[in-house]
Amino acid sequence: MTDLLLRALVFLAAAALGLLAAAGVVDGVEVSTSGFVVTVVVFALAQSVLSPVVMKLTDRYAKAFLGGVGLLSTFVALVVATLVTDGLRIRGVTAWVLATLVVWLVTALGTFLLPFVLLRARRDDEPPAGRRGERARGGRPGRRPRDG
Repeated sequence: MTDLLLRALVFLAAAALGLLAAAGVVDGVEVSTSGFVVTVVVFALAQSVLSPVVMKLTDRYAKAFLGGVGLLSTFVALVVATLVTDGLRIRGVTAWVLATLVVWLVTALGTFLLPFVLLRARRDDEPPAGRRGERARGGRPGRRPRDG
């Protein structure tokens, strides 16, 4: 259960980074602060539902496009997010193409790299293994202190 929640958190964070990157880099892409969270959730849900569907349809009807499944599902998720929420606006064909590329690239990198960052941060918070009770006993684990 924890892994599922962690994956969902990573995917939501990657989607947020992707949408922010597109808004920052691509002219014609605007993300409003008031609808940002809803937009991220709608985009992430649409992306997670659409990816397997697009993959299955592409595998069945157009095998040559299998490499573009991520791009296509990102594009469709952007369309859904712009239609369902007021937090995302994309104007112009160039903006749509570039936004799709930027969001796809950043979310792909984010879903790959964020787990490593989170695991490293979690590891840094924990004490080293095998050293928890060492100081309380005054020596190495498993050894009795010497008398005298």
